[in-house]
Amino acid sequence: MPAAAIMFQGTGSSVGKSLLVAGLARALARRGLAVRPFKPQNMSNNAAVTAEGGEIGRAQALQARAAGVAPGIHMNPVLLKPQSETGAQVVVQGRVHATARAREYQAMKPSLMPFVLDSFARLRAEADIVLVEGAGSASEINLRQGDIANMGFARATNTPVVVIGDIDRGGVIAALVGTYAVLELEDAALVRGFIVNRMRGDPMLFAEGMAQIAARTGWAPLGLVPFFDGARRLPAEDAQDLAEQPRRDGAKCRVAVPVLPRISNFDDLDPLAAEPEMELILLRPGMALPGDVDLVLLPGSKASIADLQALRAEGWDTDILAHHRRGGRVLGLCGGYQMLGRTLSDPEGVEGAAGSVPGLGLLAVDTVLSGEKRLAEVHGTTLADGQPFTGYEMHIGRTTGPDTARPLLRLADGRADGAVSADGRVAGSYIHGFFADDAQRAAWLARLGAAAAPAPHDAAVEAALDGLAAHLEAHLDMGALLRLAR
Repeated sequence: MPAAAIMFQGTGSSVGKSLLVAGLARALARRGLAVRPFKPQNMSNNAAVTAEGGEIGRAQALQARAAGVAPGIHMNPVLLKPQSETGAQVVVQGRVHATARAREYQAMKPSLMPFVLDSFARLRAEADIVLVEGAGSASEINLRQGDIANMGFARATNTPVVVIGDIDRGGVIAALVGTYAVLELEDAALVRGFIVNRMRGDPMLFAEGMAQIAARTGWAPLGLVPFFDGARRLPAEDAQDLAEQPRRDGAKCRVAVPVLPRISNFDDLDPLAAEPEMELILLRPGMALPGDVDLVLLPGSKASIADLQALRAEGWDTDILAHHRRGGRVLGLCGGYQMLGRTLSDPEGVEGAAGSVPGLGLLAVDTVLSGEKRLAEVHGTTLADGQPFTGYEMHIGRTTGPDTARPLLRLADGRADGAVSADGRVAGSYIHGFFADDAQRAAWLARLGAAAAPAPHDAAVEAALDGLAAHLEAHLDMGALLRLAR
């Protein structure tokens, strides 16, 4: 028998769907169920590499971890990776399928439904229950035709739906009742219940609100979930969810990160943000680079040339060069590594308009964006100190030049990766995720005059998932949720 399934849709984006599915996956896995997460369509530049050598949304990788299984390409069969304000790379079952502007993608969606249904069937064949996460808002009736992410998927698979609203942003009664009001009758018939998320204060203050929503929609109230503070220890799915870090007066080092429009794989920052002796400064547009930072970290980018231009438009290029002249360190990861070189070229228009631009010139390397995207889990050591690391590659392009003769890393298969400047203060690498390795992160902090926390990073993530599961067990009607699944 195929697994039961239940779908969680939202009144809007960022209402906590991903986090709730992760917590439920851990809670149900702890009950002995074989759980699989599934998101038909995701839009995010925060992606993860799977064992098959494909890529899926980072949120689904976290949900897989919560369920106690390895992430796989069928957990997120359609991934949209924005490259511009109106266009995105379309990844289907882990591989790049096309690049499309918004209008083109709308026309493409019906042809993607067979991939979505195939992946869903594969997961149902290996699980007891599949937790399906919708995308954006269930009430986007302007996008209902050809929909594969929300009610279109639910209708095609006859999957019962629970709608989530976020009380913290205000107007949750209107959001939930309004969603009910605009749904087509056939879609509304699939909605069986609702959850109100992120309650602050006394839950009894919203008891009447829960009753009013239930009365006006006919949906079952499945729980009022208080705000979960431990969410900050789990990877954010969207760049707008990157939490500002408080000033740490006792910090031994300060790291500044320009938050560029197409920032990707920004969970590279999470292990650093959790370090008590490190202060992580997220540079938003309009901010200047502080003069007393120890390290400038340029993270990954889905469109390196466009983000380099955005960096220059903010004047951060001047700030970074001045920081380096004062003796400061600079590290670039993936797209950030490409920006540090002498030139960055996209002759085939892979990430946008074809062309070539000068880089920051802090590394004597040149990058050409061409060839196949490399997707692989890797491990190895840093050459400077022999410290181990684990991580993954997710990039297109080839970087060459004199500074690659001083690589930053040596992979287990013998390949060298990255480059280090002659003065040793600028480095770049294509590897994501190596700060999650406790020994590697401790070595980087030591170079900056700080000590790493004794608690392993992975243990902190596991504790946060366990805490989230217990939180949901306490505040949701788990029995009703399981009875709704079919």
